[in-house]
Amino acid sequence: MTPFGARVRALRAERGMSLNDLAARLTVSPAYLSALEHGHRGLPQPGLVMQICGALDLIWDEAEALKALAAVSAPRVTLRTGGLSPLATEVANELARRLRDLDDDTLRALLDVLRAETLRKS
Repeated sequence: MTPFGARVRALRAERGMSLNDLAARLTVSPAYLSALEHGHRGLPQPGLVMQICGALDLIWDEAEALKALAAVSAPRVTLRTGGLSPLATEVANELARRLRDLDDDTLRALLDVLRAETLRKS
């Protein structure tokens, strides 16, 4: 499941809306919406994200947060390390090999390190 899919699913539940109800409002099939929620489809188009925001009656802050999640929810990621250091290539390969085995606490810690590095550089 992607961060975007998990959030859409949670928002639906908070509003007491079934998958079929939301799919009908969006004029997409329930199968497509389910696949999107579970990360079996690629990134949703910006127009669909906006439709989802409208169908769920999201306020501005919630809509912006959902759009941000959509941007980081690609279910298939490709890393190209050509031109980077050997260490970068090793880290990318190790992460690819072990990602499924890492628990949520470890993943949060890795994400925190990456976010802190982004903040440090800006």
